[in-house]
Parts: sequence; C-alpha cells; structure tokens
Amino acid sequence: MKAKFSILGNGSWSSALAKMLTDNGHSINWWMRSKEAQTKLKSIGHNPHYLAGVQFDTKLLHVQHEMEEAIQLGDYIIIGIPSAFVVDVLKKLPKDIFKGKKIISAIKGILPNENGLLNVFLKKHFEFCDEDYVCISGPCHAEEVAIQKLSFITFASSDLSLGKIISGYFGNHYIKTICSNDVYGVQYAAVLKNIYALGAGIVHGLDFGDNFLSVYITNCFAEMQQFIQIVSSCHQHHYNTSVYLGDLLVTCYSLHSRNRTFGNFIGRGYSVSSTKLELNMIAEGYYASKGIYEICLNLNVQLPIAFAIYSILWEKLDAHQAFKKIENICQ
Repeated sequence: MKAKFSILGNGSWSSALAKMLTDNGHSINWWMRSKEAQTKLKSIGHNPHYLAGVQFDTKLLHVQHEMEEAIQLGDYIIIGIPSAFVVDVLKKLPKDIFKGKKIISAIKGILPNENGLLNVFLKKHFEFCDEDYVCISGPCHAEEVAIQKLSFITFASSDLSLGKIISGYFGNHYIKTICSNDVYGVQYAAVLKNIYALGAGIVHGLDFGDNFLSVYITNCFAEMQQFIQIVSSCHQHHYNTSVYLGDLLVTCYSLHSRNRTFGNFIGRGYSVSSTKLELNMIAEGYYASKGIYEICLNLNVQLPIAFAIYSILWEKLDAHQAFKKIENICQ
C-alpha cells in the first residue's frame, strides 16, 4: 500500500515538497487557503503564486477545499503554513484530529504567542506524541528544488526509524537525505539562521562589505551553538554539517533568501512596515527574532547578535548603532 500524504499550505517550501513527492510518484492531498490557487492547481497543474514554473502531474494531485478532510485522507501530514499563522489555523481543528497521524513539520519559525516549536504546540493542544513527529530542515531553497538542483535535507525525529522511513519518500537524484535525532537543535538552528540572515541583509544594506559579513556569520554560528547546547537534549552534535552550518551559510549569502532580502531593505533605511509592503512576503526571521528574545529572557540566556536584530526590527534601534555594538563583540 502506498503512503498517503497531505500537505497543509501552499507557499514556496510546501510547493517544493509537493514537487519532490510527485516526482517520486506519490500522490498528495493538498489543502491551500487561496481559492484561486486551488482552481489553478486543479485545472492547469501549477501553483500560480509560488514556484509557478513547476508543472505538477495532475493525476497525482488531489486538491482539498477543507483542511479537516485533507488531514483525514493522509497518513503523513506535512504542515507548511507560515509560523505566523499556524496557531490560528490549527486551533480551529478538533483535538483528536492528529490521532494516529505522523506529522512532518516544514515550518522554520517560532509560533507567535506560544513562543515555542510546532511539536510543543501539538503536544500541548492536541492528542499527539513526540514519537510521531518529524521536522525537515537544511540548506534547501525551494527555487533550486524547482529546477532540480542538488540539495540536502535533514529529517529529524526522536524515532530515527520513522525519520528514515519518511526520508525515503523524498530522496531522489536531486534530493539527498540525512537523518537526525536532534529534534530541538535542528528546529532552533532553522529559527536562528533566519534571524541571522536578516542581519546579513542589514550588513549588505549598510554596505559593510564581505570581510565583515564573514566575521559576522562566524560569530552567529558560535552564538547558535551556544543556544542549541542549552535547549537540546541531544549531546552528540556535529555542528559543522549541512543542517546547522550549511543552512546558516546559504540563508545568509543566497539571493534566494527572503530573510536576507528583507534585512537588506532595513539596512538601506526602509521601515519594517514599508519593507513588508514593498516585498509582499513573509520573512520568518522577523517574527522569530521576537520569539527567541522572549524565550531567552525566560531562560536567562544572552544572545547579543540575535538581540541586536530584535532591537532593530521591534524597538526601532538605529541599524548603524546596533551593528556598532555587534562589531565590538565579534572575534
């Protein structure tokens, strides 16, 4: 019997995951909020707003208008709704809806107001256990997946056997898969790299140059390690691997990075509100910076670089002034 997948959300990363699965011959039930996107996907086989160049095999697509129905039809539920909205969307669902399901998180952010990760939220509000949870992360831009550029993805689960099973559905000639049991470390690394990528964009907008940018990223990596060692129960980290260092590097340097792009506008003097209007996109690092700041306050942990980015975005601290402080602590 073939695995039954359901995808919640129709952003670029959800679309990339749908491409991986359908390229491997797996059918998917796909729920998306936009009625226009539902119609276009069903009729012409592509997502009009994200990765529009990807043509899906319509025989493998089953567009669902109701989220509950999409979940009921799947064994593996991929949640790709932006972190800023996922709580409001999921809280409308019955408490037992994920019973017997395996959740695959494609979210790389902190859940607002919850100030936590998706697996913690699911355990708190639904009848769901950690052993049925897998998160996906790594240096893997949706735009490169769309044209089948070689990419590496890590599947993290407290149940390594589940992670290996699920990774097998996604791997192919352009997707190489890696398994990990560092569920918290992998997710928090994805959260922090988005914050640091915003900072990298600010560095570019301020015209600091590549020399300082390399020093900045090096210090971000050290700060990331410090935080993960505190929040993760896994004590056998190999930080110099793709899901930690690799993802940080690509998100800070790549022109595909929406967080870097967002930060670049801030560095050039745009306000947060005007940047949102100009780009018309979600930068996960913007919301994540506030979540990480509040988490660190509760844990009594100091992350000077992440705090500086938070101060620029949420407290309107002058970017030049904030990066003068960062410059003085870099090594």
